[in-house]
Amino acid sequence: MANTSSAKKATRKIARRAAINKNRRSRVRTYIRQVEEALAAGDKAAAQAAFKVAEPELMRAATKGVVHKNTASRKVSRLAQRVKVLSA
Repeated sequence: MANTSSAKKATRKIARRAAINKNRRSRVRTYIRQVEEALAAGDKAAAQAAFKVAEPELMRAATKGVVHKNTASRKVSRLAQRVKVLSA
């Protein structure tokens, strides 16, 4: 347990940030899942719409440090490729 007041404050700050990051990560996963479900159903329009919403959310998570920049780019790229294949 923290002894100094600054350490106690740091613990509170860490808990707040962790909660925010958890929320962001959950949002990203939700949007990715919506794209995946649309792809699985073969619904081209829904997949494109879901991807259009998921891409900025993923990149925002990368900007905020929730996921690594390269991880976000890789996920966006792979989803875009799958949406494109479905469209073709």
